[in-house]
Formats: sequence, structure tokens, C-alpha cells
Amino acid sequence: MEKTFAVLEGDGIGPEIMREALKILNVVQKKYGHTFKLIRASFGASAYFTEGSAFPDKTKHICDEADFILKGPVGLAVEEMHQIPQEDRPEHAAILPLRQRYDTFANFRPVRLPASLRSFSPLKEEVVCDGIDILMIRELVGGIYFGDKLEGAATGMKFARDDCIYTEKDVRRVAIVAFEEARKRKVQLTNIHKANVLATSRFWREIVEDVAKNYPDVPHSSVLVDNAAFQLVVNPTRFNGVMLLENMQGDILTDQAGGIIGSLGLMPSACIGPEKGYVEPAHGSAPDIAGKNIANPYSMIGSIAMLFEECLALPEEAADIWKGIFEVFEKGFITRDLTGPWHSEGKVISTSDFGDRVVQNILGH
Repeated sequence: MEKTFAVLEGDGIGPEIMREALKILNVVQKKYGHTFKLIRASFGASAYFTEGSAFPDKTKHICDEADFILKGPVGLAVEEMHQIPQEDRPEHAAILPLRQRYDTFANFRPVRLPASLRSFSPLKEEVVCDGIDILMIRELVGGIYFGDKLEGAATGMKFARDDCIYTEKDVRRVAIVAFEEARKRKVQLTNIHKANVLATSRFWREIVEDVAKNYPDVPHSSVLVDNAAFQLVVNPTRFNGVMLLENMQGDILTDQAGGIIGSLGLMPSACIGPEKGYVEPAHGSAPDIAGKNIANPYSMIGSIAMLFEECLALPEEAADIWKGIFEVFEKGFITRDLTGPWHSEGKVISTSDFGDRVVQNILGH
């Protein structure tokens, strides 16, 4: 296979965790006989300071020409971000435009914690039971984040408004993706919503139930988002399988999921559109630890596994990477973010050492 990837290292710890991910990409292409061309491009807050835009035109062109995009986290320290006008900050001027440009409507976030790694979670071991294995699929280009926004004053009272809009196309296509994944994995699907209050959620549930008619072999249920937040803490394994979420609710619950497995550093993701997709860690850029070689590269390396799994349809390569990652942990090695009051056992290793060990595991050394 020959493919071209745009590499957007991003800000903060982005360059150092991307470096480890590219180590894995390189060893996998050699092992399996693929040819990958990498083209680096500026993206994020650092791009604003060097090129005057968080998503420069040159970067857009590189991304347009690439088959897929490898994206690191973006954002700098608060004092630096305050030097950037609100409308030019990477959240508004880079991340959302990237999603819109390639219509990456389906966000895949695996929440994986094998039973052997239960101690990573702040939850009691009897709650984690035999392990957590949830694939969260979040709609990514609709809803309140992309609706009209207004701030003003009426009859002397200030107000603000954010419109939440979903079309049938928006809901149906992401529901189909979720049901297809549940069918492929032979697992249940749980649809998350707030239909007892929101018209958009009632609409969402109606469309999802209509899609479900075409998947009689997939067991499915609907759960209110507030109940889902509660259940994720007290009984997370009830969701083992696929969870389908709208944009804002998904944004919140996917971060909560990082909490129940012990760190946002354990949250890779893939964002898939009709023609193109990108992979990225779900966490932020952690500028306070940037350059110290202590960041956990799991999420960026796991995102490379998802590149093979969801973007390139190469499950064997993906499985090789996942196995290589979890073997590092199972041998007792951890990164600094995984030390804390609920888990302190293990030999703490650096960012680069983690990547090297994954490489060795993939090669079978």
C-alpha cells in the first residue's frame, strides 16, 4: 500500500508524542511492506505566531493533497493564548475548520482498559470487573458547536444564544456508522440522548430507532445522557460495546471516559469523513510539560493504530500496534501521568522510551 500523510505536530507536547507515533508508523510500514510519504505542516497556536494563521493556506493545500492526516494536540499556555484574538485561536480557526473542510462527521474514541490494567482506574477493581472496552462514536460536525451564535441585548437585558441544529442526514449517517461498527464487533449499541427535554434529542432518537430497523442482529438501547454519566462511574462495563453520542454530549462523556480509565493520555481517536479522515489524541497539548520527555504517547500511538483500523482497513497492522502498546504496560512500565493516589506501581519511563518499547514489541524483540 502507498499512502501520503499530512503530519500536523501541533503545539506543546505535540511534536514529541508525534515523534513516537512516527516511529511506530515507520516500523509497521517496513514490517508489512507499505510505502508511506510524510509531509509536515504547521497547525495550531504556534502556526498563528509563525505564519499569522492557526490553519495556514499552505497547510490546507498539503492536507487536501494527502490521503489522511495525522494531527497532534493544539494550544499553548494561557498567557500566550491571550495574545491571540478569540476568532484566531486554534479551537475556532483550526480545529473546527479542519472538521468542516473534510466533513469528518464520525469521531471514534476507544475506551480500553483490560482487566490486567484495572489498577490504572480510580474506580474500585470490582467496578471495572473484567475490563472496560467501549467504542464511543461521537457526531462531530453538527449540533450546538456548529449552530448560529449570538450575543446581544434586548429590552435592556444582555443575552447569549447558541443554536443546536441537526438534520436527518447528520443523524442518519453517524447512526449507520455506529450500527455497522457494532455489527462488525458483534456487540451492543447504546444510544445516548436527552429526549425528555430537548427537541433535537427526540429527533435524534427517532432517526436512530429508524436506522436500527435495518440492524435486527444488533442489540441496542437508549439511555439519557445524565444517567449515562452516572452509570459510567458506577457501572462502566454495562456500556461495553458501542456508544453513539451527539456532538456536545459526546465531548463531555468522552472526557469523562478518560477519567474512569485513569488518564486522558489513554484516549486516542479517529475522525472520519466521506473522503478523508484524520487521527489525533483526544487530550490537550499540556504546555506545562512540553519538552520534558515525560508525556504519555499512548494516545498518539493508539491513534496510529486507529489509522490502520478505521482509515486504511488494515486490521492486522492495527492489532500489532495495540498488542505492542499494552505489552509495555503489562510488563510494568508506566508514564508519569499514570502515577497517582489510585495507582503508583510500575517503573516510570519517558516518552521516547515508551515509543522504543512499543517498536521492540512489534518487532518481537
